[in-house]
Formats: sequence, C-alpha cells, structure tokens
Amino acid sequence: MIQEGLSLPKGMDGTGSDSDEKWVSVITCDMEGRIKTFNDGAEKIFGYSKEEIIGKKRVSMFSPGTIVLGHVGNWLSEASQNGEYRGKTAFVRKDRSKFAANIKITPTYKTIDGKKIQIGYCGRTEPLFDEDPEAAIPPTSFTTKLITGLVILRLPFVTAALIPAILALVWAHWNGMVDNGVWGLGVMGILFAAAFLHLSANVFNDYFDVKNGVDDANNDYFLQYSGGSRAVELGLITLRGQAILASTLLTLAGAIGLWLMLGADRPGVLWYGLAGALGGFFYTAPPLRLSTRHGMGEMTIGLLFGPLMTMGTVYAYTGVHSWSALALGIPLGLITTCILYINEFPDTPSDLATGKIHLVAMLGVERARYGYAILMILAYASIVGLGAASILPMYALICLACAPWAYHLAQRLINEYNQRSLISANEQTIYMHMVVGILLIAGVAIA
Repeated sequence: MIQEGLSLPKGMDGTGSDSDEKWVSVITCDMEGRIKTFNDGAEKIFGYSKEEIIGKKRVSMFSPGTIVLGHVGNWLSEASQNGEYRGKTAFVRKDRSKFAANIKITPTYKTIDGKKIQIGYCGRTEPLFDEDPEAAIPPTSFTTKLITGLVILRLPFVTAALIPAILALVWAHWNGMVDNGVWGLGVMGILFAAAFLHLSANVFNDYFDVKNGVDDANNDYFLQYSGGSRAVELGLITLRGQAILASTLLTLAGAIGLWLMLGADRPGVLWYGLAGALGGFFYTAPPLRLSTRHGMGEMTIGLLFGPLMTMGTVYAYTGVHSWSALALGIPLGLITTCILYINEFPDTPSDLATGKIHLVAMLGVERARYGYAILMILAYASIVGLGAASILPMYALICLACAPWAYHLAQRLINEYNQRSLISANEQTIYMHMVVGILLIAGVAIA
C-alpha cells in the first residue's frame, strides 16, 4: 500500500520554464509506506508541510482509493523487480482536488552486513500542465470495484457471525428443536439479520475510530487485518457516508427482526437483537467506548459472536431459550476473541496515544503475547467439555485436529509480537476460526 507522486498545483501557467523544477515532488517512504522525506516541491504541490507529513502519514493518502487498491501493488512490484516503474496517474492534494502527473517509482536500498536490502521507495512526479486528472486515472476493473465494497464493509470478517449462526441452526436440528413456523425464508432472514448486524458494527467501528482520531494516529504499519478499513483515508467513502451506510444496515437487521417477531411469534428476538446492536455500536461509540475499557471490548466481542449468537439464533429458529445453545457458542466466541486480540498488537502504540486501552494495551505487548495461548487453550478445552456434556456430538470433536495449528499460531505471536511477519498469523487465525466452525457444523450434521 505504498505510492507517491508529483505534479503541478493550480495556478501554473504551463510554460515549462527552468523554475518549474521547484514544482517537482520527490518523496521517499519505507516498505510500509510511511513517509521518510518530503521535498519543497512536494510541499508546494500537495499543500502539506513537512511537519504534517514526515513520519506521520503514508503515501497512500496522496492517491484516490481505487488506484491504491487496484494498481499500486503492481507498480511497486514492477519497481522492485525491474528497478523502476514509470506511468501516468492522478493524485489528491490536501484540499482534495486532483491533478494529473507522470510518476517514476524506484526502490531504495541499504547495505546491511554486506547485503543490499530494499528499505523503501522513492517517488518522483513531473507535472502534466493541461491534462484532465480524471483522464489520467488508470481504469478501474470490476475486481477493484468489488474489493472497494469489501473494504468499506470489511465483508470477509462476516464469517465471524455467520458460522456460529449456521452451527446453531444445524445444532437445533440435531436436538430435534424444529419449529415449522420458521423455515425457508425465515432461515435466510436469520442469517441475513446476523450478517447485517455484524456489518453495521464494522462500519460504525470505522466511523467512530475516524472521529475519535484513532485511525489518524495509527501509522505503525498498514495491515488488512488491523487498523480498521481505512476507507475514509483512502477516499472510498466519506465519514457521513459511513454513518448512513451503518445506519441502513442496522435498519435492515431491525426490519428482519421485526418480521420474525410478528410473523413467527418470536418476541424475544427484540432482546437478542438489541444486545447485538448496542454491543456492536458502543464497542467504539461514546460514551461507553467498550473497546477502550480494559478488556470490556474483548469480552463483548466474545459474547456477541459466540454464546449470544448461538442462543439468539436457536431462539429465532425454534422459539426456545436454551442454555445449552448458549454454551454451544463458547468455543467460537473465544476464537473470535483471538482474532481481535492478535489484531490489537500492531495497533497498540496508536491506541494508547488516543486512550483506547484494550486488553493488549493494558497488559503491554510483551506480557499480553501469552494471552492468545490462554484463549486458545480455553477454546479447545470448551470443545472437549461440550462433548463430555453431550452438548456436542462426538463427531464434532474432529475439530480438535486444529489444536496443533492453534499451538503454532500462539508460538508465532509469542516470538513475533512486534514484527511485520505477524501478519500471516493474523490471517491464519481468521482461517482457523472458519475451519473449526466448519468442522463443528459438519460433525453436528453427520450426527
């Protein structure tokens, strides 16, 4: 996610005189895109001062979001492999106006122990005086447009809601808890309501992190699994647009809940729905900001995406409040907490600076690195306990085959808690949640 450029600001007459060199932007950044140098020409062109930019911002802020998502990775790869990339694109100034430019990206290196190691990139932009900036923007593919939507919603994370909901539905069948009053469209309604609640929480989370300055302070490194979606920073959506989108998703979830309450005689859906909506909203929204309250955020996420999700789904489907259904969600709730927990490590410095004291920030990264292992032990122990109590069928214990995977990821965090390489462990924690959930569902279905 690294890019930079140069071009001429408004008011240039296009004569191409020798003095135009002062309008050339030269910016260097590290491998994470954090700006290291910002010349006088860059100040004039982009409208930022060196004090605002160096060490505080990433070069992605100078490009339209669709360019960052659809093209920058390829440009950087070409620069690293071939020694440079040359092309034409458009950039964004501080006042949000766009301008066209030619860009040259080259890798920068440092010799360490006799080895030449790439440490970042240098971007040099030359002005295009009369060209329409919109015409200079590279074409946006359908894939990039799709990715844009995924980024704004953080859609891949919706499996954290859908997997426990599906498990609860299959588990209800295994226990003979079937009510013909909710079937077909009703089942789809339950799943869509769960998804909409989760997506609204995602968007509200990003909205309040931007408003509270949390995202702006996070310049440590840019991971797709931590630090929020960055959708506003990339210009993919406005802050107001996020508020409207999140409210719309919450309204859709509420409409489905109302339909289940009235059409299927499920009055208790109101309380489960309120718990999900309020928990997701106040995770980052003031005055509660649960994510800042010394472990309250982790506990909230674990409950919402575990026990409350399975118990609420079983009630919406069968009309029965079941304590066994509550217990059913414990393993997945704990593993979902692990996803949140490991994602907090790269965010901790900026979170501390903005008063977001989650569990990792409270403990300190060195001590907190062992918490992931404890959560995983509790998750797999709870699966064994549910099997012993006959809440889960023995077939479902096949998911214990993932325990060595959990051990490996815990070791990774302990050893790499402050390294960029941790990104693959963040990613694999999400995959493990999916695999464990699928194996639980399959085991219950077979039984």
